[in-house]
Amino acid sequence: MIVDFVRGIAPTRPAPLIVAIDGPSGAGKSSLAPLVAARLSASVIPLDDFFSGEIPGARWDTWSPAERATHVVDWQRVRSEVLVPLIAGRRARWHPFDFSAGPRPDGSYTTAREWRECDATPVVLLEGAYSGRPELSDVVDLAILVDAPLAVRHVRLRGRESVEFLHDWHARWDAVEAHYFANVSPPSRFDLVVSTTPSAASSQRSAG
Repeated sequence: MIVDFVRGIAPTRPAPLIVAIDGPSGAGKSSLAPLVAARLSASVIPLDDFFSGEIPGARWDTWSPAERATHVVDWQRVRSEVLVPLIAGRRARWHPFDFSAGPRPDGSYTTAREWRECDATPVVLLEGAYSGRPELSDVVDLAILVDAPLAVRHVRLRGRESVEFLHDWHARWDAVEAHYFANVSPPSRFDLVVSTTPSAASSQRSAG
């Protein structure tokens, strides 16, 4: 569905075609993105690289879900370091968020010292929750929502993360995702909605 949809749109838009693959945690975005990329010879930019790790842990908990949704991703870096250069045909370079280094004493995280790079392939996939946010709509050509029922998503998350991690993660981020997908980027804002449950049908909207 995604591959055919992108192939149908790509000839009508200048390259590179920037495609946001958004969706809540556990929906299947990170599994779908490399499969789609392989079929389209596309590059994949993981939005997790731009998590706002410099914000101390305690500060997140003083903010409302709406405030956390605003700050969770450094979309200004996504724009200036990745999307604007790629649209201009230049190589993008950025320092990714470094979860593996562990938190600093205040609960914040650093970025990796090593650069990541991406060339301007004909199709670029921006993969991750919050990638379809309105602040990037002028530099994203297509926005795709990948979704699955809450129970399915939680089972998938339990299969890849520890119980302790998920306890803290759900407490801080479940309400943020609920706010974002209900109020900031609801399904009606997306060009294509895809369910990763086998029995569900995908829905397609005009990419106007």
